Amino acid sequence: MGENETIQRLEGYSVMKHVRFMWISAVVVAIIYIVALLSVRVGSMANVQQSQYEHWKEHYVVPKTKNQSFVNTSNDPNNPVALSEGQGYGLYLTAVAGARGWAEQQDFDRLLNYYLENRDAVGERHTTETYLMQWRQYKRGQTWSSERNSATDGDLYIAFSLHQASTVWPQRSSYYRAIERRLTADILRYEYNSTTHTLTVGNWANEKSPYYNLLRTSDVIPNFFQAFYEFTHDSRWLTIKHAMLDRMVDLSDDHDTGLVPDFAWVTSTNASAVQGKTVATRYDGDYSSNACRVPMMLAASNDPRAQKVVRKLLRFFDQQEVITAGYSLTGHQLNTYQSDSFTAPLVYAASRDSHHTYDRILAKKPGLLTEALHESSYYDATLTAMAVMEGMDK
Repeated sequence: MGENETIQRLEGYSVMKHVRFMWISAVVVAIIYIVALLSVRVGSMANVQQSQYEHWKEHYVVPKTKNQSFVNTSNDPNNPVALSEGQGYGLYLTAVAGARGWAEQQDFDRLLNYYLENRDAVGERHTTETYLMQWRQYKRGQTWSSERNSATDGDLYIAFSLHQASTVWPQRSSYYRAIERRLTADILRYEYNSTTHTLTVGNWANEKSPYYNLLRTSDVIPNFFQAFYEFTHDSRWLTIKHAMLDRMVDLSDDHDTGLVPDFAWVTSTNASAVQGKTVATRYDGDYSSNACRVPMMLAASNDPRAQKVVRKLLRFFDQQEVITAGYSLTGHQLNTYQSDSFTAPLVYAASRDSHHTYDRILAKKPGLLTEALHESSYYDATLTAMAVMEGMDK
């Protein structure tokens, strides 16, 4: 081999080595860039989540006494209304925020103390105290009044919040778990239909009531039921989980849209939508202000039945240009305006589903993350805060 040929080969090798180095460098730079972008997005989302929680707390959590606070659901500071549903959501959000260092144990305990002060009593003379919460308290002038009977959705969220808090603040774990145990036992004692194996809508819908077989679809929260079973070892929670998911599949299968009603009549083998004005409004049998929560309630469960119902809902809403406030079960809009309480649970569900991207749903209401929470709509603001804090970083 001649000297010139050797030099040419060495030069060629050097060029190839340089090109290879350039490609490796480019790949490394690209990886660093992608990681940086993801870090910025995750960091930015954490900022959004914290901001939404703090904004929600500032506008909706109200101190009643030094040791008690409640969630004002009335949107009117002069005439506040506390609901067990709102108190459950407040405890839930505070436990989630506490896990991230945005809330203190005393924030949770003030909300908890209010719940404990407003528990329901049953019996002919209402002398048997329970760990269920009275569903509504309101203030007129300087006087507070409380309305008897419970609402199952509030009790479920209070119980699960205690479950979370026992991990977030382990020094209070035994206290929180003791209350959770009593509350879940009372849910089974007073809010469970042993014939249909489903939860009733409240302790007032007992076997003597014409509403004993009534199901509120947003009470189907399978990951809660699973957690209660693992904590209490009471197999009825698994029975409830399976029965209520089966009834949700029945309702989803009734229409090509997959839309489910606010309320349904159930048996041990089937479910059917109620007629309007059966319970609360003319939309009782539609996908309305209760059923709008269903995507959020089911999305955290890995059960195939829950995922089937959620994905069918997401397919329907993927096809809508905008998401409006309510639909008939066949897919017709009930209103022309938008509401975050309908959009936020779907964004949450899409963010947790590997088959979807939440950007598709979010594009139908792009301001959901960038605009401040509603200051005059407790329901919109609360469901949005829950969706953003628990869904967007999954």
